[in-house]
Amino acid sequence: MMRSDKLGYNAPIEVYDHKYYRYADPDFSITELPMSQNDYDKLAEAVDMLRQYADFDAFTELSDVIGRLQDTLAIAKSERAPIVDFERNSNLMGLKFLNPLYNYIANRQTITVSYQPFNNPKPKDWTVWPYLPKEYRNRWFLFCTRTTDHRLFNLALDRMKAVTPNRDIAFEDDKHFDPSTFFKDVIGVTKTRSTPLVTVRFVANREQAPYIETKPVHSSQMVLERNEEDGSVLFQCRVVLNFEFYALMLSYGSGVKIVSPKCAVKTIRKMLNEAAEQYNSQNNL
Repeated sequence: MMRSDKLGYNAPIEVYDHKYYRYADPDFSITELPMSQNDYDKLAEAVDMLRQYADFDAFTELSDVIGRLQDTLAIAKSERAPIVDFERNSNLMGLKFLNPLYNYIANRQTITVSYQPFNNPKPKDWTVWPYLPKEYRNRWFLFCTRTTDHRLFNLALDRMKAVTPNRDIAFEDDKHFDPSTFFKDVIGVTKTRSTPLVTVRFVANREQAPYIETKPVHSSQMVLERNEEDGSVLFQCRVVLNFEFYALMLSYGSGVKIVSPKCAVKTIRKMLNEAAEQYNSQNNL
């Protein structure tokens, strides 16, 4: 086995005196073998994936390990382009708060966030108990509970101006917030405890149906009916109706039509009419 390449050794082992084994090359050592191509490829893939954690200070030691691995790989083989790529936006505002928020959550620390929504001219301070940073479409949101009224909501990191510890108010857990179940019926991040769950049915045309079937809009999605004549498919899913849901439906353009519930049909019709009106305006060329 050691003579073969099954273990990656290809050791130059020879027999002498009909009963002893030794390396034909006395300087040979299995501890000084170069990496096999398979070892290199697997390690390079792992490094590419581990680099995604570089934004967190909690993984500083891991970043050092990754740096050393990259150096080793560069020496062992010529540089190559990554073969696995993750969607990232390094220019996204608010990423600097990821590390402090992670530490505040880990240490169960009440915090005060200076927060400025897009429609507010000045930031406002919110004192909250932080629970979970969540990423959606390459943007980060902090799920937290406001200390004044115990209301659960999320804050976008790109609208945070400052985050500081608040040691005057003791940290409290939210026993009703369980991430493993809270996000099961939501597309995106917009949801409150009182947001109702509804059954949505929508029709996708021949062009869009295969994409939606292979990449479901939600884990609850199912096929209700296939139209053999025009190739359209009737889908159903159980979700909360929020901004992200409507944005996703609108992204399919004329390829998708919501048929129920009536409130969703009414909302999407209003949004489409307003969009069409912008192009029908006489001010447009």
